[in-house]
Amino acid sequence: MDLLFEFLNTLKNTVVDVLPILSIILGFQLLVIRKPIPHVKQVGFGFLYVLIGLALFLLGLEKALFPLGKMMAEQLTAPEFIHAGEQVLTSIHWSDYAWVYVFAAAIGFSTTIAEPSLIAVAIKAEEVSGGAINANSLRISVAIGVAVGIALGSYRIVVGHPIHYYIIAGYVVVVIQTFYCPKLIVPLAYDSGGVTTSTVTVPLVAALGLGLASTIPGRSPLIDGFGLIAFASLFPIIAVMAYAQITEAKAHRAEKKLEKRNRIKQEKQNQRKLNENDKTPLKESTEDK
Repeated sequence: MDLLFEFLNTLKNTVVDVLPILSIILGFQLLVIRKPIPHVKQVGFGFLYVLIGLALFLLGLEKALFPLGKMMAEQLTAPEFIHAGEQVLTSIHWSDYAWVYVFAAAIGFSTTIAEPSLIAVAIKAEEVSGGAINANSLRISVAIGVAVGIALGSYRIVVGHPIHYYIIAGYVVVVIQTFYCPKLIVPLAYDSGGVTTSTVTVPLVAALGLGLASTIPGRSPLIDGFGLIAFASLFPIIAVMAYAQITEAKAHRAEKKLEKRNRIKQEKQNQRKLNENDKTPLKESTEDK
């Protein structure tokens, strides 16, 4: 019964959050475009499904994913797990938290692959590009970027470095990549950094960061606990542009190899023709004799 009341409360909050979006869409459709909404019944049912689905999803996050992420962070950073038998950590070394980095990378990759907004963007990118951009390759590239970013962000929390050094260095890399990356992929790479920080990734990543900062001695949840989402937004941009650059370099190398093969083949054919031409006069002179 308590769960039902929580669901109804979440549904009410979801309706309140979504109503401004619906009002803007209906307002523009009816007052600016001045055309009736096609398939009103279908749209109405779809909107109802969205509301119920979002409410269930948010309730599931609150009841399962968010506590699970925090619990995993607390268990992985517990002194008895890192140093068997010790109840209190006397010293901190970044290598002691290797399983934290592995867990951070794994949770970043898996949540990004399951991110609905990324799936939608990847499918649209494949459709618009006519297949030039593969949806699955894009999703995997973004997921690898998020995995690396969250693992690096977890390392930052462990060692206590200021976040701005990492973010500034990362955006310097992004700016440099922008000049050398294929122009087709640059806007998509920048958008990929935004779609990763959505409904699935944010709760788990935030819980992981706050859990780490709360359990590691000398770390402040307010100062060190936040910032993982910035890493999750930055590194997919780097990863997608790096993927595009590697793909372009491989294609260029393959094109060069093909040109070289065709040139060698053409040279052999020309040499064969020259040899045949050299034999022809000799044969004619033998026949004259």
